[in-house]
Amino acid sequence: MRVTISRFNPERDLEPHFETYDVSVSEGARVLNVLDAVHDTLDASLGYRHCCRGGQCGSCAVRVNGEPALACMHEAKDGDVIEPLNLPRIRDLIVDIAPAIAQMAWLNTGSCLECSHVTADDIEEIKPLRECIECFSCISSCPAVGASSYAGPTAIRQERRLNLDPRDKAERVEEAVSKGLFSCTTCHKCVEVCPKGIETPRKAVEKLRALAVARGLSLPAHKALAALIESTGRSVERKEPTFLERVADVIEPEGEVRATVGFFVGCMFNGRVVQPALDAMEVLKRNGIRVIIPKSQVCCGSPLIRTGFTGFIPELQERNIKAFVDAGVDTVLTMCAGCGSTLKNDYNTPFRVADITEYLAELGFEEPAKVKGSYTYHDPCHLLRGQHISEQPRVLLKSVAEEFVDMAPRCCGAGGGVKSGQPEEAANIGAVRAEMVIETGADYIVTVCPFCEFHLHQVTGLPVKNIASLMLEGYLKKDF
Repeated sequence: MRVTISRFNPERDLEPHFETYDVSVSEGARVLNVLDAVHDTLDASLGYRHCCRGGQCGSCAVRVNGEPALACMHEAKDGDVIEPLNLPRIRDLIVDIAPAIAQMAWLNTGSCLECSHVTADDIEEIKPLRECIECFSCISSCPAVGASSYAGPTAIRQERRLNLDPRDKAERVEEAVSKGLFSCTTCHKCVEVCPKGIETPRKAVEKLRALAVARGLSLPAHKALAALIESTGRSVERKEPTFLERVADVIEPEGEVRATVGFFVGCMFNGRVVQPALDAMEVLKRNGIRVIIPKSQVCCGSPLIRTGFTGFIPELQERNIKAFVDAGVDTVLTMCAGCGSTLKNDYNTPFRVADITEYLAELGFEEPAKVKGSYTYHDPCHLLRGQHISEQPRVLLKSVAEEFVDMAPRCCGAGGGVKSGQPEEAANIGAVRAEMVIETGADYIVTVCPFCEFHLHQVTGLPVKNIASLMLEGYLKKDF
């Protein structure tokens, strides 16, 4: 097979460069086997790390076609491009992991006479956090690392692990805050690239944030948001008639009823950007879907969960579940990525929750007319990784866009309470995403998240459209 490897020798190279190699390897060879073949038969100067060859030591982590992978576990394919992790490079595929290791805390037992015993329950809670093999793939991929004060997922995971250990005597919550605890956007990229699938955002970041809130260490903007939700049931103030005030309890479709669903609007679409939600109702009507809209629904609680204010969550969950159970629906649609992810992952609902793009792609939809212009799609993190939805929005977008230019996913910086609590850091993360958008040459950005809409427009200056609004535009053009 033919592979391309990024090379860099500081003794002779001013800049990294790529070299291509043709090697013979056995069927099912791993990337590490390919690197061995290059080293042993073509170029003995190739530098790379390896040790256990069994996916347990993490030393062989590299990027394969742009994504982190353990070279010993990842099957090699013809045409692979192999690069080092996005960490300071020493030589070729060897990176400097010393700074990342230096950020990691170690067990501090104090006096041995004061040590507590570790219980079986302690062990069970710690277990998911102990599986880290320190490959640092998460740090390589984290959008907040380098754009903020965030020490990275590995460091925060370790803080939570030690925080759970009754033998540890250090102040781990304050330490985590000092390492940028509130700079994580909870995009879950770290989970996606982790060879062990460690759920750092949910099992470490959000848990430590809740402890920080209990100790009065939360950010001022997050405190204000929590107070607003507790007093009004909404995360945005009412400045104009809301979506729920403008629509009927039941919206009947045009023609035959193909399906009946409930609709969870979310705070942003209810009170801040109402038009896309109204457009979505027209799209659902057009496709024969009856929509039942309980007026007693409130904030899903996502902003509270992400920022550590969890005390009010059970009441919100109870009110929302009751609203849709009383409505008698077995499917609830969302059009906000954050709301959908929260209802799916943080609730235990007796009904199905589906994103509007997921549902339309599944049910089938009327093809709209093509709308002029070139469009690219931004994957909201809470849709892509929170709900594992990627292709469905693209199916809808390709049906209506005159020209579609795809773009690799990356967090825009708006999530996890970072935009409200750390706006400069959110802007830094967004600037990287803006460069990617500009490289596409697209006239418009399309997405399925109101927070992404606001932030992407701010960092790019380009118009951002909700996919429902674009589809309605196509339907209206078709009717004209």
